[in-house]
Amino acid sequence: MFPSARTVAFACVALVLVACSAKPVVAPDGTASATSAAAVPAYPPARRVDQTDDYHGVRVADPYRWMEDLDGPELAQWIAEQNRLTESWLADVPGRAGIKQRLTRLYDYERYEAPRVHGGRYFYLRNDGLQNQSPLYVQDGPEGSPRVLLDPNTLAPDGTIALAEFGVSHDGKRVAYSLSDGGSDWRTIRVRDVASGEDLADRVQWAKFTRIAWARDGSGFWYSRYETPMGENALKAANRNHKLYWHRLGTSQDQDTLVYERPDQPEWNLAARSTDDGRYLVIAASQGTDSRKMLFYQDLLDRSLRVHALIPAPEADYDFIGNDGTTFYLRTDREAERYRVVAVDLARPEPEHWREVIPQGDATLQSVSLVNRQLVANSLRDAHTGIRVHGLDGALLREVALPGLGTATGFGGGIDDTETFYGYSDFVTPVTIHRYDATRGESSVFKAPKAAYDPALYETLQSFYAGKDGTRVPIFITARKGTARDGANPTILSGYGGFNVSRTPVFSPATIAWLEMGGVYAVANLRGGGEYGRAWHEAGMKTRKQNVFDDFIAAAEYLVAQGWTAPRKLAISGRSNGGLLVAAVLLQRPDLFGAALPAVGVLDMLRFREFTIGWAWESDYGRVADADEFRALHAYSPLHNIRTGVDYPPTLITTADHDDRVYPAHSFKFAAALQAAYPGPNPILIRVETRAGHGAGKPTTKVIEETADTYAFLAKELGIAAH
Repeated sequence: MFPSARTVAFACVALVLVACSAKPVVAPDGTASATSAAAVPAYPPARRVDQTDDYHGVRVADPYRWMEDLDGPELAQWIAEQNRLTESWLADVPGRAGIKQRLTRLYDYERYEAPRVHGGRYFYLRNDGLQNQSPLYVQDGPEGSPRVLLDPNTLAPDGTIALAEFGVSHDGKRVAYSLSDGGSDWRTIRVRDVASGEDLADRVQWAKFTRIAWARDGSGFWYSRYETPMGENALKAANRNHKLYWHRLGTSQDQDTLVYERPDQPEWNLAARSTDDGRYLVIAASQGTDSRKMLFYQDLLDRSLRVHALIPAPEADYDFIGNDGTTFYLRTDREAERYRVVAVDLARPEPEHWREVIPQGDATLQSVSLVNRQLVANSLRDAHTGIRVHGLDGALLREVALPGLGTATGFGGGIDDTETFYGYSDFVTPVTIHRYDATRGESSVFKAPKAAYDPALYETLQSFYAGKDGTRVPIFITARKGTARDGANPTILSGYGGFNVSRTPVFSPATIAWLEMGGVYAVANLRGGGEYGRAWHEAGMKTRKQNVFDDFIAAAEYLVAQGWTAPRKLAISGRSNGGLLVAAVLLQRPDLFGAALPAVGVLDMLRFREFTIGWAWESDYGRVADADEFRALHAYSPLHNIRTGVDYPPTLITTADHDDRVYPAHSFKFAAALQAAYPGPNPILIRVETRAGHGAGKPTTKVIEETADTYAFLAKELGIAAH
């Protein structure tokens, strides 16, 4: 489960974004809704069935269980009717076309990802602006002419086949790449010759949640997969028994060698990485999405290819950074909840022999890379990035200066590489790619985008507020400079709060569009995330998940108290686990929000483990089979906490028919139940995207269309006036 929450909007154009002209409806808290009682949507009927389940003696009804069958014609008709209703509801927003036009202009800028360097060649993704997918480019060194190596836009006319992962052989002669069709997490892996630009005959299918790890000599690669789904829709079937395989170039997949599996641990996920020197294969294993890991390795010079256990039990988080001969460098939160770096000698791998290289500091160590025999440490201090470079003895060599309060990613490479690349962005600055000379310690701009707006008009402030229990929680607030705190600003509050994921400042054209509309964009760094290390994460897990919702509610109250907005002007937005956040909070405090946008959310907390990879989330959410954890899940599960007679805020639920990460039945069942329980004037709408998945690889056209519809909805429901 990965986070992703972006916002949108626009202004500075003569669009007529007006409040609904009908008489406002007054909610119980005295605030006014922009929707007229005469405009109550006529929701498509959803059949209810007599389905009840027993959980620890508690009988729980599930009347929309039939919606879990994606292939059913009744569901297809219901989806079509819901999409027509949503389209008709948005059709009368005068500025809807203008919002889409402005978004299209804002998305039309050249953007890059940080290059990977192999065999003297640079490999990187570049999008000219409005391409549905970003092509893969290659160029020979810093002065070479870039050429397209792979353009996924040519693979499907609607842009719904995406380049998901790619791995480059050490000599830079071949690229193994995976494709995602229609947004699915299932992958097909192909191999392309760099010189000719042609694919080899190799084809690997049914890979999922995989890395692509090349052998040093380029003879083949390792990858992870599940067995081919049998007897059930591949987008629904539960994924268990992850396996690691070796594929030798020039052979068929049925000849691939099974390298590692754990049939005794069917819920382990396996990921492989080969070391720079080509000697070792390192295998990371985790129980679902649990951040605690085990590490295993093969010595590829040992003909037996025995798998050795380096970290045999999941008692802490471990990331393999790299090796210097038989010394492995690991990032871990063992005895350091904000992480540290240790050196492990394979001849004496026991913890009592570890050497501490970078001790725990006051910032949270997010990632470390090994480049030019130096450790590049990426840390978070109050949810924004700082970069420090250390020697292999741990000595601090220098800090890498960053432009502001933002996020830096990248710094990949090998132990002997003298250069690396990183990207920097913040809420109002597009990602700029920098080349870092690791010998001199100097940064220079490699690629800088030019977007169609003036970033100097906007500013980001970081504040801190008190949660319900007094916990100090950070929040980023981005707005046009000089924005009045008069309670009149339409505001989007976003959050995530789970799976050790940190919400840091990142750029989206959608954010700029919202700011141009006169909006305020806020991101709260809730417990459950990784901003402050293990304790912060665990404070929002399992039976403590309510802390996340309380933190989010407190963020909304803080924005109102500080005059940034008012409840009738405040929208909440979140995706995936953030969709759960939004749905749970809109039910707990419906009086506090003017609109809610739960996207691809986990909304049935009693059955999430039944679909695709859902079982893996029990490490964060807890297990229904455990009585205490069931009670916590049932207490906040959005599907099971909808009440009749409550004035819920206008809600737009979004999902996609190919989402095999968070099964779309979550959103279908929640929408049907909320529509049935709340017959009032505020619209409860659902928008179901076709040929799209959880979010990764979504074509640019679909991103713009969904965003435009979302902000047309907010313009109508929050009463956004023309600028």
